[in-house]
Parts: sequence; C-alpha cells; structure tokens
Amino acid sequence: MSNNTLAKNGYVSREIEAEIEKLLPLPQIIALVGPRRSGKTTLLLRLQKKLKKASYLSFEDREVLTLFEQDIKNFAKIYLERETQYLFLDEFHYAQKGGKNLKYLFDYYPNKKIIISGSSTADLTIRAIKFLVGRVLVLTLYPFSFGEFLSTKDREICTIWETTSAKELGSSPLKEKLKQIFEEYLVFGGYPEVVLQKDEETKKTLLNNIYSILFLREIKDFLTLSEDYKLKNLIQALALQIGNIVNYQELGQISGLDYKTLKRYLNFLEKVFLCQLIPPFFTNKRKELVKAPKVYFWDNGLANSVIKNFSPLSQRPNAGAILENAAFGILDRETEVKFWRTKAKAEVDFILEGPGGPIPVEIKLGIKTPKISSSLRSFIKTYQPKKAIVGTLSFWGKRFINQTQVLFQPLWKFDIQDALTN
Repeated sequence: MSNNTLAKNGYVSREIEAEIEKLLPLPQIIALVGPRRSGKTTLLLRLQKKLKKASYLSFEDREVLTLFEQDIKNFAKIYLERETQYLFLDEFHYAQKGGKNLKYLFDYYPNKKIIISGSSTADLTIRAIKFLVGRVLVLTLYPFSFGEFLSTKDREICTIWETTSAKELGSSPLKEKLKQIFEEYLVFGGYPEVVLQKDEETKKTLLNNIYSILFLREIKDFLTLSEDYKLKNLIQALALQIGNIVNYQELGQISGLDYKTLKRYLNFLEKVFLCQLIPPFFTNKRKELVKAPKVYFWDNGLANSVIKNFSPLSQRPNAGAILENAAFGILDRETEVKFWRTKAKAEVDFILEGPGGPIPVEIKLGIKTPKISSSLRSFIKTYQPKKAIVGTLSFWGKRFINQTQVLFQPLWKFDIQDALTN
C-alpha cells in the first residue's frame, strides 16, 4: 500500500486499486462485488478520473437502466461507439437482463474494457456470470483493511507502520498507539463513511443505518419476506455466536425457522457479505470434525451494531471473539480459511492451506509470554507444519516446537503472505 494512501482531497486509496489496474489490459470483464457502502462507487469514480477515455454509468439512473435492458444495440452505440475505451457500469445488480446484454457488449465490442459492480454476489452470479463463464474476473471490495483505516488516522504513523517489520514495531514507542488505534478498528470496523467520522455517536448511527436500512431491507426484499423478525433473530444469534460452531437446531429454535429455510437464509447472508461460514479442516474423519462450520461477520462494527454493544474491548465479556472476528477478516481477504477441531475437543481457530502445507493460526487476547496452548500443540504434533502463528493484541515473539516455528504477532501487523510463501 502506498504511503500516500490518504490523498489531499480526502480520498482513501484502496489496496485493490492496483490489482484492478493490473487486470485492465486483459480481455475479461471485471466484476467488482462487495457489501453495500464498502466504497465501490467511490473507487469506480476514482478509476474513471485516472483513466483516459473512461465513462461511468449507474443503473440507479432509470433512463440508463431502461436503455440497457430494452435496447442494448442503441445503448452500445451511445456509450461504446464513441471514444470510450473503459465503461464502468455501477449498481449492475439492478439489471434484470444483465448477463445476456453484457454478453452482447463483450462479443461485439471486444476492444472495449467493461467493469461492473454490484452489492450482492447472488445477483451478479445469476444475472451475469452464468452467461459469461470464463470471461468475468470477480474481485471483492471489503470495508477498510486496518492499513486503510490507519491511513485515515495518522499518515505519519501509517508510513512507519508500512515500512517497519512486526518485530521492530513490537519494541517501538509506537506500539501502544497502534494498539489503541487497532482497538478502535475492533469496535467500529472499517466501513468508510463510519471511519471518516470522528464523533462516536455518529459512527453508531451510521452503522445502525447500514444494518437496518441497507442489509435488512435488501435481504427482506430479495427473500420476499412480509416481515423480518425471524430474520433479525437469526442475525442477532449469529452475531452473539461469532467464532462458535454453528448449531442449526439451536438457530432454528431461536429464529423460528425450519431447517430448509434456515439454510436458505444463511446462504443469502453470505451472498450479501454480512457473515461467512467457514468449514472445518480435516484428514481423519474418525477423529476430526468434518461438517459443522463456524460463523464470522465481515465487519466488526456491523456485528457490534447488531448486538448493540460498542463498549471498549476492556469492558467486553466477548473481547476474545471480537479479536478473533477481526482476525478472520484479515486472513480471509488473503486466502481460504478453515478451522480445526477434534472429537476430543482440541481446536485451532484458523487453518490456512499454504503451498507448503497447512498453517495453524490461534488468536489469543491477553497473552504476554510465548505460551502455546495444548490444542495448538496437538495440531503441530499431528501435522508437523513448518510454521504456526499466534495472533495477539500486542505481544510479539517466536519459539520452536520441534521443527515448527511458532510466530507470535500482533493482528495490527499480521503478515499473511509471508506466512504462506516462506
């Protein structure tokens, strides 16, 4: 990430921006998906300004949407047969005939680059990708990462954070300041409009609006629900069970949903980027859990809004779960994440499947010495990984268990790519 992340005009550069620019020369359509209010429109407008001969259209504009759906040939003549080289189609999920008409543009204008965006992978998958198998590159824009968040707080500290190793920061005078900023991130999350507000009450109001007006409304409309109290009960139960193994029977009792409907709702909650169910890692079906997933939310602030608790970490009985949820958000942006649990109840929070084999990751809130849990020892004994990671709030260190290097690293300076490639 560039140390000029926060521009003078207040624009916060996104880490995904460079990845999109790298893909622009390829022929495929780029589909930018992600939760509502994560900054997709802002990013598209930013790219439009940076690129020459780029046009931006939003399907929230009814005239544009109607022309696209009812007269795709004329739409193409107006917007693609002039000098336009890059065409950005925002809010693409509003197009009922999106996939079929997008295929027309792709087939008849192969020298034009099309970038679409939408808030739901469900809609984009149904309406676009099934018509364009192999011709769409899907990228996800999440709320701010901690690096993006940090850039809005203190540019000087962000520059030091970017250019200094975790080990050096662990003994740096900046350690406590970084921990303090990270704790704010743990409570209020990374939604851009929330992050850029200084007043805590305003942050809470914005998060409540994002949840109730955007997420609940979209989910209710898509599932064609006449009322939403069962849906609310389900989401609240999930937010209170972050990091826990999903018990479908218990969720059904709390929400009042039958099993089939419950599974349908859970699937859609994942599609709109509210929460994520991660599967277990196993190689031995007799000794290890193989089916039931664990649940996490994509944004800590949103999860805290659901349960109406914005207390500081020091006052939270669920502080460990809050830290673990943030770790999920950090890890799952980089690689596929699973967890490990044996039938004897040994459990490791996350398993990353790197090219050199599985990498166990445990999250420990109050750790002050390089202590290794019995569960992590059990995984190391069973799988003998080259590396294991213990994510902490502030402690840094390392030690070896036989041939396995165990690295203790603060989550505010987690280097996942280093763990996966070395």
